[in-house]
Amino acid sequence: MKFEEFKLNSDGMIPVIVQDYQTNEVLMLAYMNEEAYEHTLETGRMTYYSRSRNELWEKGLTSGHFQYVKSLEIDCDKDTILAKVEQIGAACHTGSRTCFYTNIFKKMV
Repeated sequence: MKFEEFKLNSDGMIPVIVQDYQTNEVLMLAYMNEEAYEHTLETGRMTYYSRSRNELWEKGLTSGHFQYVKSLEIDCDKDTILAKVEQIGAACHTGSRTCFYTNIFKKMV
């Protein structure tokens, strides 16, 4: 699918939900611009656009915690990508396996 077919946010990017391809554990949320998307397709390694650093960010280049693409899917509105990856090491910059480790609400049955 071509990048111009996606519905982008006001910054010209698309959010990417990243899951472990074996367990379906949600690892992180990041954003892609067109260059990050094309780089991901070319290399098979997840590449994002870092909004804080304003630059392309290939996951793992600095940390060694690469994400190898197993599949990319688009939602029904074409405004969010679901990436299933083989995660090497931690997904979160804190060293945690996932960025979603802080519970803010849990309904007890």
